[in-house]
Amino acid sequence: MRLSTLFALASLGALSAAHADTVIDRANGYTLNSKGELVHFVSLAFDDKGKIIALGGAPEVAAKAPKARHIDMQGKTVLPGLIDAHGHVFSLGDMLTQLDLSGTTSLADALKAAAAYARANPSQAWLRGRGWNQEIWKLGRFPTAAELDGAVADRPMWLARVDGHAGWANSRALQLAGITKSTPDPAGGKIMRDASGNATGVLVDAAKDLVEKVLPKQGEAEARIALDRSLAEIARVGLTSVHDAGIEVGNDALFRDYADHGKLTARIYAMIGGTERDFDQLSKKGPLKSYADDMYALRAVKLYSDGALGSRGAAMLEPYSDEKTSHGLLFHTDADLRAMMQKAMKKGYQVNVHAIGDAGNHQVLEGFEQLVPKTATSGLRHRIEHAQVVALADIPRFRDIGIIPSMQPTHATSDMNMAEQRVGAERIKGAYAWRTFLKQGSHIACGSDFPVEAPNPFYGIHAAVTRQDAKNQPAAGWHADQAMNVREAFRCFTLDAAYAAHQENVVGSLEAGKWADFIVVDRDLFTIPASDIRKTVVLQTWVAGRQVYPKK
Repeated sequence: MRLSTLFALASLGALSAAHADTVIDRANGYTLNSKGELVHFVSLAFDDKGKIIALGGAPEVAAKAPKARHIDMQGKTVLPGLIDAHGHVFSLGDMLTQLDLSGTTSLADALKAAAAYARANPSQAWLRGRGWNQEIWKLGRFPTAAELDGAVADRPMWLARVDGHAGWANSRALQLAGITKSTPDPAGGKIMRDASGNATGVLVDAAKDLVEKVLPKQGEAEARIALDRSLAEIARVGLTSVHDAGIEVGNDALFRDYADHGKLTARIYAMIGGTERDFDQLSKKGPLKSYADDMYALRAVKLYSDGALGSRGAAMLEPYSDEKTSHGLLFHTDADLRAMMQKAMKKGYQVNVHAIGDAGNHQVLEGFEQLVPKTATSGLRHRIEHAQVVALADIPRFRDIGIIPSMQPTHATSDMNMAEQRVGAERIKGAYAWRTFLKQGSHIACGSDFPVEAPNPFYGIHAAVTRQDAKNQPAAGWHADQAMNVREAFRCFTLDAAYAAHQENVVGSLEAGKWADFIVVDRDLFTIPASDIRKTVVLQTWVAGRQVYPKK
């Protein structure tokens, strides 16, 4: 059977009515089993509901599905669908429609792009974008509103930094937000100022809210467009499940609606953003463990401890090595953060707390150490999102308390141009310390933090294995002693990501009784040079036995 015929045949099943049992044959298939062992298979059978019947050699699989239709994979590599344990689904869709500055290499490039975007979008009342990074620009400082005014002055413009923890406003945006010399820094935030105390245009962490509260609210139609675009991109890169790190009431309603109507083409494990109004409304009936055949779950809460390293908002126990007057920003007092954690725990929710700096991680670990036994919630598999810079003495506490480190490999390769300057040679030993966590037996749940990073999981696997950037630099890898091997990196994007969502019995590997979530790719992940992992192209993505993406 020709590959084009295969695609045409397979696409007939995409999100359609139930079909007969199916067997894929002549696959170069790999999966981990429940023991974490790498298993190779040639054939895979699944039933009309999308559950796996059997996998292994062709004769034994065919015998278990005697009336099945057969699809010839022609030797292509088949893998379990990959899982991103930390992304932002609606933000990805928004990013695909806004100004993208992630490829700019200088302030001049960014200003040119901003001016071009404004000319191309004359009807937009607010101009928005994301992705700038003053470290990549070698600027040595934050950009200013005055510089942005040179590109766009007639309309407000608001541009989020690459990490989402700072924003760059032009003067019109600052004016509409009511930010003046006398505006105080909010708790957990910072307004960057000149020597006279005037706002210079960059707002860090909680200070971003001063602008974002006056942005036009996104309507349902716009949210649907964002979700459609995001789901299409998620399927294109081979993700079959995403842990959405912080949703609102409206997001929940759309996820349920899409699941009800067969439009949700990736499984969503959602975290409620915070423990305030959205949590009070969404938690009325308690955690939603599974909805629409495991397509949606809402059983976790996302909280924040601190900011990000690039904007020096990550909270550090000692001052930054490259800014001796700053420790970064803790968003909450210990008591306030613990009150939020306890509120969620008492209602049965997994608590997932963003922590990047060593002080942020320490604060969260202290909270978990006190609250997990108090609330008897060790079985909820609480997580620290990012666990990026951790004091060496605190790393064993993840294991001892039972906390999952949810980490993003491409953060290491994106941050390596400034991370050691920020924290110094000693503290970097506990930063992006995947090998140290694995050695002590931690389950690392891997993700990308898209749209902060690209959602492509093969970029993450490449970074985890090589500790190199897209150009395979540095040649020996950056702090390569903390690298994973291919099987470990594969596991953190499959079985361990599923474990972090209480879903290891339904997804994360290809085994009898689990959902037939799998991808077909153009190369063998386990035999190619590590430098080529990033080049992997997804040919097909299947969720519950239905094809949701065919490469054209």
